Amino acid sequence: MGKVYLVGAGPGDPDLITVKALKYIQKADVILYDRLVNQELLKEAKAGADLIYCGKLPKMHLMKQETINHLLIKYAKKGKDVVRLKGGDPFVFGRGAEEAEALAKQGIVYEVVPGITSGIAAPAYADIPITHRDVGRSFAVITGHCKNGQPDEINWMELAHSVDTLAIYMGMSNLPFITEKLLQAGKAKSTPIAIIQEGTTHQQRVVTGTLDSIVAMVEQEKIKNPAMIVVGEVVRIGSNLQRLKNIHWQENLTKVVEAY
Repeated sequence: MGKVYLVGAGPGDPDLITVKALKYIQKADVILYDRLVNQELLKEAKAGADLIYCGKLPKMHLMKQETINHLLIKYAKKGKDVVRLKGGDPFVFGRGAEEAEALAKQGIVYEVVPGITSGIAAPAYADIPITHRDVGRSFAVITGHCKNGQPDEINWMELAHSVDTLAIYMGMSNLPFITEKLLQAGKAKSTPIAIIQEGTTHQQRVVTGTLDSIVAMVEQEKIKNPAMIVVGEVVRIGSNLQRLKNIHWQENLTKVVEAY
């Protein structure tokens, strides 16, 4: 019997992979990988390893979860070392628990290798601290897409009043619904919000606004998935850090020009 490793690949920057995760990628006989896994990591696979794409697009699953479970079990029973490579962390909206349960029911040994999740990493790359002792003493990670589409099963009223910062995954298609729910729950129209597209990668783009302006801004800037949504006063901290960095960049540039 082989072993299955449920591995978090991190948020997009391949340098954010953990040492343990990289070690298991390099020794795996089979790697089943998701759409948001950086392709550079697959170059670390050993010669002859089977690479199987299990990608899921919004509203379109190229491979059903039951099929993925079946493949993990099949290859493990053949004595293979199998890596199930997921973007971010396998247990943060990654269905890792469902796969672990399917393996456990078959008596297959598995190991979970945590990965850096986008809800923390993408804001950090945008200079937005997910916590701050003055304005962000608590945060919640939330899915912006449920089984029936819109995340109407979530208690938006409680979230709006009990948590300082919201990090919302997979919410771009439901952004108008999410902002409306937060406004209905009593969040101020001026509440800052940031959208971080393709966070931690060279293609990262950041748009910041308020709950009543962000939908129009996203449409104007043509922001799309994959993207993280961050709601809360910590977004202002990020904007201020960016402003200070730009000031010092301009000052240094002026000094260089004057020196010549």
